[in-house]
Amino acid sequence: MQFKMISLAGLIALALAGTASAQEQVVLIGSVAPTTGSDAHMGKDNENGARLAVEEINAKGLTVGGKKIKLQLMAEDDGADPRQATNAATKLVDAHVAAVVGHLNSGTTIPASRIYANAGIPQLSPSATNPKYTQQNFKTAFRLVANDAKLGGTLGQYAVKTMGGKTFAIIDDRTAYGQGVADQFAKAVKTAGGNIVATQYTNNKATDFNAILTSIKARKPDIIFFGGMDAVGGPMLRQMRQLGINAKFMGGDGVCTGSLPGLAGTAIGNDQIICAEAGGVPEERRKAVDDFRAKYKKRFGIDVVYTAAYAYDATYTVVDAMKRANSTDPAKFLPELAKSNYPGVTGNIAFDANGDIKDGMLTIYTYRNGKRELVTVTK
Repeated sequence: MQFKMISLAGLIALALAGTASAQEQVVLIGSVAPTTGSDAHMGKDNENGARLAVEEINAKGLTVGGKKIKLQLMAEDDGADPRQATNAATKLVDAHVAAVVGHLNSGTTIPASRIYANAGIPQLSPSATNPKYTQQNFKTAFRLVANDAKLGGTLGQYAVKTMGGKTFAIIDDRTAYGQGVADQFAKAVKTAGGNIVATQYTNNKATDFNAILTSIKARKPDIIFFGGMDAVGGPMLRQMRQLGINAKFMGGDGVCTGSLPGLAGTAIGNDQIICAEAGGVPEERRKAVDDFRAKYKKRFGIDVVYTAAYAYDATYTVVDAMKRANSTDPAKFLPELAKSNYPGVTGNIAFDANGDIKDGMLTIYTYRNGKRELVTVTK
């Protein structure tokens, strides 16, 4: 008799648990970035930023349109490869994710964006900077950082007018990101009166740069600009030092990471490198960003590498749009997402008609004593 009573109680508990579970709607948020390969440290950083936001939102409790919502992050690895990226995008669409935070690289973000657009699923990239991403007339594409036209253009002007550079060598890795930012830098340098004395190309998996660097050395440039990521930029800096090249080194946000000193070793130098992050934090947001970095380190045991805060803000921006639309249906909250005015950690999140961040800022950094140090924040 006792056994039957316990069983009955157990059945009642299970029934109640089932009812509670049925009242809670699970909503999938996609996250796509390279979590394998040379850009894995950056990709994991993006994923961690989105994951931290999802965990916080669930812990606080989320209700949308009168329904209790539990967010679930569906993370996919695109390997920084366009074909793998479209496969990952198709998988997320088939899983009926409500929105996607990603991808990391422009070369993966752009081809994946068409798949999300055809499915009507919002895509918020926390890091892709190639202008083409938001020039395709997709109402689903949003970007949380400044694009290459602003990033490369600002760096080009800064190189000539502030750094006093007269002669320049430019190297890019032929990716959508690397080529895009290098082209914009070159255009701005020419407009400002600088002289480009060498243009060279590599790829995003290269490790030997002696041939192109030897050719550049003969031209004696004041500044070498590299369009690419830190996994290539670090070894390039080492080989520049080995060849006795003393030119300043510049790059976009792909090299402007906390990981660069470890990749470059002693070649990092002091004030030898100038780079810009395609995002900027005004002084009034500095404490919020510092608090985020501390929270991130406590959760994951590592420092922020790249754009985790933008992935974090992207996730919160999606949820804010859901709340305002009283719906987790992308077709219903997408119009609200386009009208976002969300006070994020990185600043106010609002988009223009193309889906680009409004008033996108840039942060210019240098490296001293093996650490990245702020030079200036500019619009």
